[in-house]
Amino acid sequence: MNGRDATPLSVILPVLNEQDNLEILHERLTEALEPLGRDYEVIYVDDGSTDGSWEGLKKIAARDRRVRLVRLRRNFGQTPALAAGFAHSRYPIVVTLDADLQNDPQDIPRLIDKLGDSYDVVSGWRRHRKDPWLTRLLPSHIANFLIRKVSGVALHDFGCTLKAYRRAIIQDVSLYGEMHRFLPVLAQWVGGRVTELEVTHHPRTRGASKYGLLRTYKVLVDLITLKFIGDFQSRPNYVFGGFGLLSLMLGFIALDVVVYRVFVLGRLEATPMVFLMVTFFLTGVFSLFIGFLAEIVIRGFYDTHRKATYYVRETVGVDQTD
Repeated sequence: MNGRDATPLSVILPVLNEQDNLEILHERLTEALEPLGRDYEVIYVDDGSTDGSWEGLKKIAARDRRVRLVRLRRNFGQTPALAAGFAHSRYPIVVTLDADLQNDPQDIPRLIDKLGDSYDVVSGWRRHRKDPWLTRLLPSHIANFLIRKVSGVALHDFGCTLKAYRRAIIQDVSLYGEMHRFLPVLAQWVGGRVTELEVTHHPRTRGASKYGLLRTYKVLVDLITLKFIGDFQSRPNYVFGGFGLLSLMLGFIALDVVVYRVFVLGRLEATPMVFLMVTFFLTGVFSLFIGFLAEIVIRGFYDTHRKATYYVRETVGVDQTD
């Protein structure tokens, strides 16, 4: 650390059945954060744990006033858990990391230091990742490659939870689905300055991994959604309207062929071209109407609040006004 400033810091950790890791984790967090010489808070979000993690968190909070707890009603997933942590945090700089001891809290000062170099997001890069190759590394490499190509954001490791953000940029993006891994993409799309920093990664020694091959499918689906949102969120009729106009154009071409055959060649008979003409015309008209309807829905969306992606059961050390 270079001591440039003492901006307060919020650290957010989603927790799902990590009872065996919590005491060691909090000890390492304290060792990493106290030397920074700045105010900080640690927000643990219990995402429906069933192994006694909540009771362990309450013990930690009872002896450390900087700890704040949010308990969700059930397991909603990592993205809603992070969204709950963002919503209940207070400070201008926000750091996220996993609670499984694979992310190293000692990297937090380096992330914050890098953030101070005029960046809005610093994403951790687990260059030497300590995970099984087939079930974790291979799907991750594929997903990272696809995200880079689709989004145009040149990061190596979108899935690393260890990241540092400026609150101002977080407030301009919305989280749902499995979108937490796309936060650097969403941040760059709203004008944020994004970079990455190589971080340490440890093998899991306690507890069970919550990730599997099924997660790759979810990432791919969200990637398609992300691409659609990024290109056409504000004007969906560019998609539906464009497709509709193309279909109508093909319908008119088919109509010209049918008219030529009837009035020039004198062949009045049912042909596949008649079927194509009708199909293209109906598809074009329906696509245009869907596009107009989507425009109306989008306009209404911007005037209303998005449905909550999580529900809080209880909190500890969190004011009701937060």
